[in-house]
Amino acid sequence: MKIRWNLTGWKKKQPAYLTENVEEDLIRLENLVKIYDTGAIKVLGLKKINLTIKRGEFVAIMGQSGSGKSTLMNILGCLDRPTLGHYYLDGVDTAALTPNELSDIRNRKIGFVFQSFNLISRTSAVKNVEIPMIYAHRSKKARRERALLLLEKVGLGQRFEHMPNELSGGQRQRVAIARALANEPPLILADEPTGNLDTASSVEIMEIFSELHREGATVVVVTHEENIAAFTHRIIRFQDGKVVSDEENLNPTVTGNENHMEGLYRVHAQEPQGHASMPEKQGNKEEIPKGHTSMPKKQGNKEEIHAD
Repeated sequence: MKIRWNLTGWKKKQPAYLTENVEEDLIRLENLVKIYDTGAIKVLGLKKINLTIKRGEFVAIMGQSGSGKSTLMNILGCLDRPTLGHYYLDGVDTAALTPNELSDIRNRKIGFVFQSFNLISRTSAVKNVEIPMIYAHRSKKARRERALLLLEKVGLGQRFEHMPNELSGGQRQRVAIARALANEPPLILADEPTGNLDTASSVEIMEIFSELHREGATVVVVTHEENIAAFTHRIIRFQDGKVVSDEENLNPTVTGNENHMEGLYRVHAQEPQGHASMPEKQGNKEEIPKGHTSMPKKQGNKEEIHAD
């Protein structure tokens, strides 16, 4: 499946390593080795990993602490390089890229979702979602339109001006997912995305990932929780730096609540005109764009936060 990119608002021509490819394999690892050299000793983190993840797969990577799953996630996210072997992302050998090129790859081709959310605490939800698009040189108008749309799709359309500390853990993770989708990356990497959430919020987050997969995104989730891995369609288990099992999940968890988020991954194809501009101020009152029916209610100097 070829994933379309909406390039409205890009100011620069795409370099070759950012060009979208049509290869079936989005991720290909060949004899990949990672060695940590502390000086006194050398630790073998990954041992000749050969692994392929096809475009559009929904995969869980599991393993205990020290199994190598986090090391693999860092390499898949271009946050670290293998010592030996090759990592091909969307047909590009990442070993041949400069640090600046790897930074571009992370911005354009990978959407990250972390256990601790990694939101900027002093800025609003909508501005957090805009951040990847700033580095991708999208126009201010295009950034705001897409950020508002993504927040609406993850159920936070009326809380776009909330600060992270005014949101619950589940809501903050939804902001993080919206941010990960900002540049429409072909790959979503989620590192223990439900680790700081309660059961109900964890299910909601996995429903979002399930919908993204249904719409064609490639989603890779690192988790140690069996009930979270059960949502995915393929489970790869690591132990002592090696793949010990790689199995298809024939009965993934389905809650039936995913369809209300339809259009999340391809949100640009349905952009309503009501999000075409910033809220306009009239006197001391802001006019909210269509679809954002009200601002958060204030009581004194404190905003009222609604539970998930």
